[in-house]
This record gives sequence, C-alpha cells and structure tokens, in this order.
Amino acid sequence: MKMWKLASAILAISVLLVGCGTEKGNEANKTTGGNTTEEQPVTSEQPAADEQGNSAYPLTVSSTVASTEDEAKGTINYEDVTFETMPEKLVVFDYGFLDTLNELGVEGVVGLPKDSTLPAHLQEFASDEYTSVGTLKAPLLEDIAELAPDVIFISGRQSTYYEELKEIAPVIFVGATQDDYWNTFLASVDVAATMFDKKAEADDYLAKFDSALEEINALAGNFETSLVTMYNEGKLSGFAQNSRFGYIYDIYGFKPVTEDIQSSSHGSDFGFEAILEFNPEVLFVIDRTAATGGESNIQADMENNIIKKTTAYENGRIVYLDGPLWYLSGGGLQSELAKIEEVLAELK
Repeated sequence: MKMWKLASAILAISVLLVGCGTEKGNEANKTTGGNTTEEQPVTSEQPAADEQGNSAYPLTVSSTVASTEDEAKGTINYEDVTFETMPEKLVVFDYGFLDTLNELGVEGVVGLPKDSTLPAHLQEFASDEYTSVGTLKAPLLEDIAELAPDVIFISGRQSTYYEELKEIAPVIFVGATQDDYWNTFLASVDVAATMFDKKAEADDYLAKFDSALEEINALAGNFETSLVTMYNEGKLSGFAQNSRFGYIYDIYGFKPVTEDIQSSSHGSDFGFEAILEFNPEVLFVIDRTAATGGESNIQADMENNIIKKTTAYENGRIVYLDGPLWYLSGGGLQSELAKIEEVLAELK
C-alpha cells in the first residue's frame, strides 16, 4: 500500500471535526470538552458546505492533539471549539498551517509572527497587509486583541500562552507533534480543509504525495544506514526515530544507523567523533543557525578532518537541508512536499 494511502487509512479511522448542525442551542464560539491526555482522533467527512450549498456550520473543531506537555505549566489540555459560522479573521502562529491555508486558497489571515524568520515560500506574508503579532515564542497579546480575530491557530511554541490567547479568541492547536508527526500533519490539513470548505483542493494536493513518497522510499532502499542531525552554531544534535525528524526514517524509509539516541525535540548532543564511529552512508544536516537568523558556517564546520573520514563525506552524501524549511515551517502542504523533493534532488 502506498505511504499516503496507508496514512489516509489510519487517518480515516478516527474523528477530528464534527458538524454540529443539529445543535441549535449552541452559543457562538462555545468551547466544550477536550480534557484528555490522549491524542485526538483525526478526520472529518463533513465539509464547511455540502454539495447543495447548505452550510455545515455550526461546526465543532478539535485540535490535532488533545494535550501537550509544557515545562513550566505541565499538561495543557485543548478544548474543542464550536463555531457558529466560518471564521473570517485568522491569526496563525504555525508556519506549516499558514503554508497549508495559503496553498488551499484560504483568505482572511490578519496576523502572524513576522518577527521570526519567514520561510522563503511564505514571503508574501511579509507584506504590510499582515500584522505582526510577535515571534513564534512570544505572542504580542495586546496586538492580537486589537485585531479581534475569530480564531487563533497555534502549535507547540505558543502552547504556554494557550490560556491567555483563549481569552482573546477561540484557539485551535494545529501543530504536527514529535511522536506522531505524519498523522498530526495530515490532521492539520483536515482542519484547514474542513473549516474552510477546501476538501477537494486538499485531496488534489495530497495526491501528489503518492508518487513522491513512492520515489523517496525506493531511493532510501539504496542505503543501509543514515543519520539525521541538526547544526546549531558549531554544535550538533542527533535525532532518533521517535523524534521531530523521525519521519525521515519512518515515512521516507531511510534506515537509522543507530537507535541509541535520546528522544528530544532538539535532539541529543552528538559530537563529530560519534558520527565517525557510527559512520552512516547518508548524513542529513538541518541548519538551525540559518533558520533562526544567525550567520551559519555549516559547511566549513561540518567538513572537518573527522567528518572527512566518514563514508557519507567520501561518497558526497552529506545532505545539507534548508534550515527555515525544516526547522520552522514543516507541517504544511507545500513544505512537506518540498522536503521530499529536496532530499530527492540531493541524493538521486
């Protein structure tokens, strides 16, 4: 079974968005439930309007997960939100979800975190037409309130502000998560497609993943070992299968050179000597320094006398991955396809 179809089959088992047209007594933007620590089931068959043009609203929307863990605040539970009408003014903190909205042709974005580095494919949102509402990690609450949005979309970097943001407008968590990245990415696409009546457009775009995943799985089969790392100002971290970049192994099909890596959102410390010891055939390097606006010396730092002894270097298979794309903007329709295409272009 193709990887996208397999993911779709998993996705179709569960339920994310539930149309609430029969609940006549709901108040506008009423919040309900959602206080479970289990991952939210994902899918919705009911679009924002049916074939006869009848509105599917009121519509209850669930986040892509039921809860996340925050170092300062502990477990954060995300409530389901019932919308009486389709939201028209959107504040979007997740670049991946912004990417998906943009590809689907959804209008109404009024604010986004422009004070962080916008990925190249989202540069149109640098325009003065869109208000900056802070950075990915520091929302400007008063500025958001002035925009009077109908909904705020967040992901993990803003989760600690969930309660404060909820006082301004309904909040939906749409981030792709570390422990189930691919399915939560698909769930976020479903949120966008269902809320904004873009199911057909989403299905058409997702069909592109069939051939892309088939091709990259075939390519990955040519290599016995690989390692995903992240470069940050001269230091490296390594990523395991159950990590934020684990889909390179699980979905793309590359075999990890080791499973002995601590799972962490920023990876575990990984020295150059360790890379030589494991000696992967393919070494993926994500440039976090470039993603966060720093001056990157990635190639000079990476291609030192130790790394030059590795099989990956000797065979020209150190793959330098685009920092803003991989570190900041993943989880969107365009960005996830662009990641696959980048790996294919580097290794074919």
